[in-house]
Amino acid sequence: MVKICCIGAGYVGGPTMAVIALKCPSVEVAVVDISVTRIQAWNSDQLPIYEPGLDAVVKQCRGKNLFFSTDVEKHVSEADIVFVSVNTPTKTRGLGAGKAADLTYWESAARMIADVSKSDKIVVEKSTVPVKTAEAIEKILTHNSKGIKFQILSNPEFLAEGTAIEDLFTPDRVLIGGRETPEGQKAIQALKDVYSHWVPEDRILTTNLWSAELSKLAANAFLAQRISSVNAMSSLCEATGADVTQVSYAVGKDSRIGPKFLNASVGFGGSCFQKDILNLVYICECNGLPEVAEYWKQVIKINDYQKARFVNRVVSSMFNTVSNKKVAILGFAFKKDTGDTRETPAIDVCKGLLGDKAKLSIYDPQVTEDQIQRDLTMNKFDWDHPVHLQPMSPTTVKQVSVVWDAYDAVKDAHGLCILTEWDEFKTLDYQRIYDNMQKPAFVFDGRNVVNVDKLREIGFIVYSIGKPLDPWLKDLPAVA
Repeated sequence: MVKICCIGAGYVGGPTMAVIALKCPSVEVAVVDISVTRIQAWNSDQLPIYEPGLDAVVKQCRGKNLFFSTDVEKHVSEADIVFVSVNTPTKTRGLGAGKAADLTYWESAARMIADVSKSDKIVVEKSTVPVKTAEAIEKILTHNSKGIKFQILSNPEFLAEGTAIEDLFTPDRVLIGGRETPEGQKAIQALKDVYSHWVPEDRILTTNLWSAELSKLAANAFLAQRISSVNAMSSLCEATGADVTQVSYAVGKDSRIGPKFLNASVGFGGSCFQKDILNLVYICECNGLPEVAEYWKQVIKINDYQKARFVNRVVSSMFNTVSNKKVAILGFAFKKDTGDTRETPAIDVCKGLLGDKAKLSIYDPQVTEDQIQRDLTMNKFDWDHPVHLQPMSPTTVKQVSVVWDAYDAVKDAHGLCILTEWDEFKTLDYQRIYDNMQKPAFVFDGRNVVNVDKLREIGFIVYSIGKPLDPWLKDLPAVA
């Protein structure tokens, strides 16, 4: 029986291993993590992450051929294939601070694998890593190997949160990069054999190690670039009276471009986009390509600009101050159908409003109060360290209350901001909301989910990203 072990029980490791266990009943899969509370949650009825369909998959396999454990060394030493899915945060100090990936957790995982291994192993990079990480990991493993042979493969994940299980069941592609040696090719085949239980042969792509590592960064950079492009257009639409949804629909009808990732919004978030682009920037700079680095930096600059622009719209619309005004925030996760708040644009928007002394009332169907408070008090990049190494939030933000009902959030508010495109926000009773708000009542739709005309009929002053401006907003500045 093939034994697989995955180090890291997070958003990537948990769902990926659960699907492998489901699709490969003859393979034994262990997911290990040093966080006791996280492993306890994986073994409970309340999984540590929310992902549609995940619950059913885990419950079908758990205890049969899928195990969650804190006994890291035991399962690593017994495994034939070890996936490494640990955090690779952006460095906050030293060489490459603010751009380069911090490989501390990767390196300690590699050293531990070398220490406990008693048989040859295939080690698979699953977390997003900078190009040439495999080379560093290879050196650590071979210099500590005690005669044991290791093959390193890169098998980046291309999951979108909210559809991760679907993405794992029917992936666009599975990418496996390895050494172009007989041993390397044999290792690639071993991993290919696992995926071929359910993924068609023509969707399993094999490349060299560096191409696989770079493909992951490139894919995320291209996707983020599309969002920044449509967001850049949204500001021009507002200035000219065009409608960004009509523009992006027309552009997306071009078969060379396609319709995906063309929704204007308050900005992109998630654990990968910004981090991967910063990584790409750093790699370009290290390889003497400053112009290329500058090009990719611009994608992040537009994203930051979009969030700042949104905050400025809110403040300038509401008589140039939100001091002591209640502002309702609907949605805190970075996208619908996930509880993930990593790099969510809501953090910067909330911090911007708090900077002007607003009182925030936040509602998100999947994000806890504790998480929201942590996000609003955490330093940049701290979120990507394992939870037990993150600073505990000693203080809570007093001007923030977190509620469990959208109508509660908006009661007596001067304005409401929609920052996540949860489906339920489309069907709220906006007449009821209007009746319970201070007047004039403002709606700032950062996700283009509401029917602007209907809301204006009710009496709201509405700002919707990239849509023709409400007469109220016409002469107000978009940026400070």
